[in-house]
Amino acid sequence: MKHYKTSDIRNIVLLGSAKSGKSTLAESMMFEGGVVNRMGTPEDGNLISDYHDVEKERQNSIFASVLHTEWRGKKINIIDTPGMDDFIGEVIAGLRVADTCLLTLNSQHGIEIGTEIIWRYGVKYKRPTILVATQVDHSKSDFNSLVEQAQDQFGSKVVVVQYPYNEGEGFNAIIDLLKMVMYKFPKGGGKPEKLPIPDAEKENADELHNQLVEMAAENDEDLMELYFDKGELDEDEMRRGLRIGIMNRDIFPLFCLSGKRNMGSGRLMGFISNVCPSPIDMGGTKLQSEDLLPYDDENPTLFVFKSSNEKHTGSMSFFKVCAGSEGVSTGTDLFTVNTRAKNRLNQLYVMNGKNRTPVTKLSVGDIGATVKLKDTYTNNTLRTVEDGVEIMPIQLPPAKMRTAISPIKKGDDEKMAVSLNKIQQQDPTLSVEYSKELRQVILHAQGELHLMIIKWLLSNVYGVEVQYGEPRVPYRETIQKSAKASYRHKKQSGGAGQFGEVHLEIEPYFEGVDSKSEYKIRGTEEVELPWGGKLVFCNCIVGGVIDVRYMPAILKGIMEKMEFGPLTGSYARDIRVLVYFGKMHPVDSNEVSFKIAGSAAFKDAFIEANPKLLEPVYQVEVLTPEEVMGDVMTDLQTRRAIVQGIDTEGNYQKITARVPLAELYKYATSLSSVTQGRATHTREFLEYAPVPRDLQKSLIANYQAESASS
Repeated sequence: MKHYKTSDIRNIVLLGSAKSGKSTLAESMMFEGGVVNRMGTPEDGNLISDYHDVEKERQNSIFASVLHTEWRGKKINIIDTPGMDDFIGEVIAGLRVADTCLLTLNSQHGIEIGTEIIWRYGVKYKRPTILVATQVDHSKSDFNSLVEQAQDQFGSKVVVVQYPYNEGEGFNAIIDLLKMVMYKFPKGGGKPEKLPIPDAEKENADELHNQLVEMAAENDEDLMELYFDKGELDEDEMRRGLRIGIMNRDIFPLFCLSGKRNMGSGRLMGFISNVCPSPIDMGGTKLQSEDLLPYDDENPTLFVFKSSNEKHTGSMSFFKVCAGSEGVSTGTDLFTVNTRAKNRLNQLYVMNGKNRTPVTKLSVGDIGATVKLKDTYTNNTLRTVEDGVEIMPIQLPPAKMRTAISPIKKGDDEKMAVSLNKIQQQDPTLSVEYSKELRQVILHAQGELHLMIIKWLLSNVYGVEVQYGEPRVPYRETIQKSAKASYRHKKQSGGAGQFGEVHLEIEPYFEGVDSKSEYKIRGTEEVELPWGGKLVFCNCIVGGVIDVRYMPAILKGIMEKMEFGPLTGSYARDIRVLVYFGKMHPVDSNEVSFKIAGSAAFKDAFIEANPKLLEPVYQVEVLTPEEVMGDVMTDLQTRRAIVQGIDTEGNYQKITARVPLAELYKYATSLSSVTQGRATHTREFLEYAPVPRDLQKSLIANYQAESASS
């Protein structure tokens, strides 16, 4: 394959809701560019980008695919992304390395649910964006309605560059407002015939052309003066103005096409080649230090934005060449900054789905792949020098759903764990938690469909059958008043016995609490508990009734009991313990005796100290269209939510609420159901708060019943 200079490279990411025609458009672009000789279809299961078995089975993109095509001396790298929010990590990874977004809009359905969600990420990453109306050949296509919706949703910066002359099943012609011609396509698609704009369309085309010229002129003072002088701009001048406007996100040009019939993709590729930015135009790459790594840095630097394990090749790493005055070549030795692993690029490929084309060199800004890099994963930086320079990692959204997972077949626990680890390396939006506290393996995922795909992968790729279940809630136990207790541990078994007696008082602890005591405190140890909160342990022994060497054993006994609270077996927290008296035996006392005595005395005091149960509370932010906000509020109220505020964010309403974790099980599914998928949410741990009294009684009763039956 030809080697392309950076100035001749265009990196685009295809975004859009499910079924909006992204993969079909990619297929058409590759066919038009001559890199494939036949177009596949979702129905036939032979799309180049959707090559995984699960994608063929579901006829939907699940994973981002790296593709490329060539057009008139330019290389266009294409990242085809899924259209569902459950796989938003794949979308964000594509956004991170692309220089231009192509947002597909289904002309028969208008602005769809997934489009609204994905648009927000394009705004966040400030990527130049082109809108593409797809499926204008469908009998229900309504291009004019789509334009109105786009301008209403995305603002007045949306400008029509093309419109279909005869949309619907008879579609075969496009009015181009930049070149002011009509493109008429042959029956099988492909290269169109250039024709004059029909008289019946001339007035409409002139009006839209003038709008396009005005928007192009607004982005440059010199162009504006030319426009005022001539009343017109030529094609090159318009391209210049459009380029500036697109780069600044002041213009969102709207194209139309039929990817399935291969009508219009070539004109779109021409615009991408001539107007869209090259990698150099986008500036350098942001580093962890917040500085920019310039593209012409002499040290070749790669950023891995995606990893996968393929059946026949093993681990694959997909990367963007972010720096290097000479690009990167096979045989280059690289240092993985994040894991300190040393690697050599023995192979370099450009990709079209699962198809690999070997190359010997890639220029800076290009996108490629390699195999079998040691200890190198998504978000890793590779560099030829060990200077600590690290590219800012992709910021992935937090999980929106948690579920417990277990193998169906006994003895498959280790196999499941190894498989989940491999999936997590490929999909950083999945988090696997092995919870000793809950005695469960918990998956933190993006939604119901995300979990379904993980189960499919475990079964079909890794051979592990699993089941999901409701995850337990990590409650905490604490006390509300002070209480005293004592315990004597005495055991005689022929030889040396065991003896230890401990008297202690416990009281609630919180930051700023009055540390005064009726006892003289001789030593204090503050323990930051791994599960949150504190244990403050005070030695108040006088007269040597307990030797100081036994105090660590008493503390250890108390800590063990705090790991298994008496109410529900949950961790205890935020307690001050004062050991003020006790007894020991000159022969029979030992550390084990005082550990047991300390643990038992603590348990007895805890029960008398008006114990209470705490539950994790999360701050939940819901972004929802105003018309379904009432349904969202009603659903939140059934979940013991406390709404803290409602704000406007763009075209959405943002609801902020405090919601107990126990009420968030499958909330993502419920939210999607009540809003038809138009709302999304984020959640973040906020604090532990008291459980309502009636619920606490129920939880304690359930725990006691389970303990009695086990």
